[in-house]
Amino acid sequence: MKLEGTNTLPAPIETVWKMLNDPEALRRCTPGLHELRELEPDRYEATLTIGIAAVRGSYKGTLSITDKRAPSHYKLVLEGSGGSGFMKGEGIVDLEAQGDSTLLKWVGDMQIGGMIAGVGQRMLGGVGKMLIGQFFKCLEQQLTRGT
Repeated sequence: MKLEGTNTLPAPIETVWKMLNDPEALRRCTPGLHELRELEPDRYEATLTIGIAAVRGSYKGTLSITDKRAPSHYKLVLEGSGGSGFMKGEGIVDLEAQGDSTLLKWVGDMQIGGMIAGVGQRMLGGVGKMLIGQFFKCLEQQLTRGT
């Protein structure tokens, strides 16, 4: 499943970069993410719960940030598995200064397998877009509050 989009965030590029590299901000804003524990710099253990249709799954895995070029680019790599299947994904984030705001361009590719993918296959794209929308709404609120 491939998703991409752009978002304009109400903060300078350095502030957005700092927030996108803050594990606590990522944990707060990522829907279903319960725990994000640093294993080493830019590598985290993650616990995530996602529900699609009547199937709910908990996943444990890793989140790594690679290919960093501050303050404008990085790549996220996510791998996890749980009782209802597995998920594996990559995302690229590019930031561009726009005066007092920042244009964030993102593209991601996610593979989900197992029972959760079998039951919710037709809904995965819509659910993915909804979750990403919730993430960016939270991020925008955090930036607006200055926390």
